[in-house]
Amino acid sequence: MKYLFILFLFMFSIQLTAQSDAENLKKIYSNSLTNGKSYEWLSHLSNQIGSRLSGSFGAERAVEYTKEELEKLGLDKVWLQPVMVPKWVRGLPEFAYIETLPGKTTQVNICALGGSVETPNGGVRAQVIEVQGIEELKALPKDKVKGKIVFFNLPMQADLINTFEAYGGCADQRYSGAYEAGKLGAVGVIVRSLNLRLDDFPHTGSMTYGDLPVSQRIPSAAISTNHAELLSTMVALDPSTNFFFKQNCKQLADVESYNVIGEITGSEFPDEYIVVGGHLDSWDLGDGSHDDGAGVVQSMDVLRLLKESGIQPKRSIRVVLFMNEENGLRGGNKYAEVAKTKGENHIFALESDSGGFTPRGFSFDCSDAVFNKVLGWKDLFKPYLIHYFEKGGSGADIGPLKSDTTVLAGLRPDSQRYFDYHHAANDTFDAVNKRELELGAATMASLVYLFDTYGIKAEMANDTFKN
Repeated sequence: MKYLFILFLFMFSIQLTAQSDAENLKKIYSNSLTNGKSYEWLSHLSNQIGSRLSGSFGAERAVEYTKEELEKLGLDKVWLQPVMVPKWVRGLPEFAYIETLPGKTTQVNICALGGSVETPNGGVRAQVIEVQGIEELKALPKDKVKGKIVFFNLPMQADLINTFEAYGGCADQRYSGAYEAGKLGAVGVIVRSLNLRLDDFPHTGSMTYGDLPVSQRIPSAAISTNHAELLSTMVALDPSTNFFFKQNCKQLADVESYNVIGEITGSEFPDEYIVVGGHLDSWDLGDGSHDDGAGVVQSMDVLRLLKESGIQPKRSIRVVLFMNEENGLRGGNKYAEVAKTKGENHIFALESDSGGFTPRGFSFDCSDAVFNKVLGWKDLFKPYLIHYFEKGGSGADIGPLKSDTTVLAGLRPDSQRYFDYHHAANDTFDAVNKRELELGAATMASLVYLFDTYGIKAEMANDTFKN
């Protein structure tokens, strides 16, 4: 009888704990949907500051603004972490056309890829050779490529439901296309925008020249999907078709910028750290509302929502607004470097960098033991239609924190529309839905609350990367 009574008390305690967790999640979601700050913060970041490319005046203003807003929340600590970042500038708008006959031209929409060199003053005009990706280019003899503009026209795979998988399947042509084409003597590179729909917006993004000598570095630009289709058709009809483009971008010397960090110090385990964050920089074509203004303001609101919901964290919770994710990852590397130097014990890190769309769940970079524990929380999220709990990647900025004692996770919103806006001029505030953004902030705060409440046992975390 005594043992039955103890078992009853144990089961009753578990039930009370589950009820308490459900009530706290309900408070968090209610506060976000009725009294959220993320949409207001995003409006200022997008509409009053605008694009925030690393090293730009916009990035500088964003650092100042978010630091001030975090200070208003009454956190225990708010500070700036210096980091040197690259400064690449686009210059005057790009210009391009397809030429089928001398004097017969069709203007098309392009944008320089981040990190590209400029064209000569008179631009680049040459015959086009179309390829379906890096491997097809590598298979060509050098004399077929030399003196030509390489047109990478591998589209994102439309039948993949996971659009990030589709993006990953062809992103190498944007990132390494100029490197591979330059080695073969090409004079320029045009890359089909990484976008699942047909539209007129060229999508920028980072690229590299690797160890290519300066003399072999060639200008690289993205072309809108509509105009990629047009160019492909024209080249198929007449292989002697020429392409002209002019761009004025430059790579300048590195400049100092900052990660913006705010902290609520833990009441029981102040030396155990939980990080939630997004990247403060954006590309320069739109205002970066989805990439990654949404992740920035959601992460800021996580700390506010915990405070507003009357939750006193046991562990120290930090919001980190990383600088330079788009073209260097300097902020994420600097934060991890400083944390390692100080011997800080980071048990969990969560990143939002997939847009401000309806949250579907999370992906976790962790051991099977930790993941099985996380699956036990899944029922708490069912009332909010959060169903996606899978092992997988987390986020670029928190990636450098990876260790055998740190669990990493990424917020996973519905991704079907994300690449319509990614790195393009239409990534603007009007494309973000207030309710979807606030649901994402609440979903992040709820997971942070659970990791803070229950922690991670050492024996569960130690095999984090053995599975």
